[in-house]
Amino acid sequence: MSRADEPVNVGVTVSPNGSRSLGQLFASATADLSELVHEEIALAKAELRQDVKRAGIGGGAVGAAGILALFSLPVLSFAAAYGIHNLGLGLAWSFLIVGGAYLVLAGLLGLTARSKFKKIKKPERSIASAKETAAVLQGVKPHPRSAPSGGTETTVAVKV
Repeated sequence: MSRADEPVNVGVTVSPNGSRSLGQLFASATADLSELVHEEIALAKAELRQDVKRAGIGGGAVGAAGILALFSLPVLSFAAAYGIHNLGLGLAWSFLIVGGAYLVLAGLLGLTARSKFKKIKKPERSIASAKETAAVLQGVKPHPRSAPSGGTETTVAVKV
């Protein structure tokens, strides 16, 4: 086996019997847990990005419907109603036709917004991953701490 084929351990000291120290194991576990948390956060961000986009499109459609109904309705209603009245229909019927057309348009925009909002889902993969991690961590029992050696005990007196 050449020197290039030998495994290289950088920053990890292994005892002659092949085991790592308690400090090294703790550092490795801490680093793995930290990496796991960072990866779960990244997963949640990726899943939520698409839902935020859908919510933005739905909110934009609702805003467009509101602006259309508020600003264009009076001006265009009068113009359309008088245009229909010039075709020979009564003025009242002309205004009713125009008002109904705007309500239909606002309803269509509202339905578009509703369909976009219904497509928003909760981040299921992130939730499942977090539950799985919590289940694994619940099964881990901490090591019991032993009493300090040396035989010295401290007594604390408390006055009541």
